[in-house]
Amino acid sequence: MTTSPPTTTSDADVDPDLDLDLDRAWDLHPQVSVRPEPFGALLYHFGTRKLSFLKDRGLLSVVQALVTAPTARAACAAAGVAAEDMPRYGRALAVLARSSMLVERTPAA
Repeated sequence: MTTSPPTTTSDADVDPDLDLDLDRAWDLHPQVSVRPEPFGALLYHFGTRKLSFLKDRGLLSVVQALVTAPTARAACAAAGVAAEDMPRYGRALAVLARSSMLVERTPAA
């Protein structure tokens, strides 16, 4: 059985070869709210008023793990993402970053 790649509603707007740097720390934008749903989740950005759908519960697990993980790769691993699936998750996270749902976390000064 093959699994489909994690997707968001904005996948068509992003270069499919664009990946997020999985070796950097990422987090939800402070103005983003996540509402888990049976199909995945709804993400709402209160600043931009954008709504995104996560159509994969695995991607939701990765997004939730970003808060405590030192890198996006570590968040993927914590969520149980297999090494061969990392590029697909990187592309899905890139979609979220390009839509301002995710922001790169900078080290505290």
